[in-house]
Amino acid sequence: MTVLSVNVNKIAVLRNSRGGAEPDVVQAARVCLDAGAHGITVHPRPDGRHIRTDDVLALAELTRQYGVEFNLEGNPFAPPRDAYPGFLALCEATRPAQATLVPDGDGQLTSDHGFDFHRDGQALVPLVSGLKALGCRVSLFADAHGPLRADDMERAAATGASRVEFYTGPYAEAFADGDPADMLGRFAAAAARAQAAGLGVNAGHDLSQANLGAFLSAVPDVLEVSIGHALIGEALYAGLDTTVRRYLAILRG
Repeated sequence: MTVLSVNVNKIAVLRNSRGGAEPDVVQAARVCLDAGAHGITVHPRPDGRHIRTDDVLALAELTRQYGVEFNLEGNPFAPPRDAYPGFLALCEATRPAQATLVPDGDGQLTSDHGFDFHRDGQALVPLVSGLKALGCRVSLFADAHGPLRADDMERAAATGASRVEFYTGPYAEAFADGDPADMLGRFAAAAARAQAAGLGVNAGHDLSQANLGAFLSAVPDVLEVSIGHALIGEALYAGLDTTVRRYLAILRG
């Protein structure tokens, strides 16, 4: 069964908008895990707009207590700055089960594209090696919606990474427009090529209760989905525990 990692970044956005400690990111993560989520994802950014270094440390400890996956996302090329020690330093401090490398910049509202493996592949090799030495499984954020070059997935595999995480925003847009068939075909083909290259496939970005089932039915053998924005939004109406359980029911189905 595909596993669910809940991204709790949006809880930190709410907290930071007011200051103080509420809502509590760790408590929200605990509710998700008690409801059956298989792991927790966070994507700290250098500008501290949501998840902070202290959150990363606390959530790493929580996931260790529960014996579940901690998935830490970030740009390994972003330099350290005040209150942000850098992605590799955070991984060294917390030893996440999975480190997901994402090529986002400070100016991006959210992650909206994967790596260019022709351009970035060689630069990623020593970073992947260093993370694997820390005991992290490494996943690389990747595009699957556009025309893939013949060796894109092979170049991703050549970095030493174990998985790719497909950026699913374009699929979610096509689903909302009522015509997801072409996009589903592209993602299924990209997944087959990744798997043929020896890579596991994760997926995330704008997946929701409405579109997740169709995606998993069409795209073979997705190992993990990381879902945050839609899940937290849906939880405003149904509650966090109920919403996580509804996602798990979709995965089981």
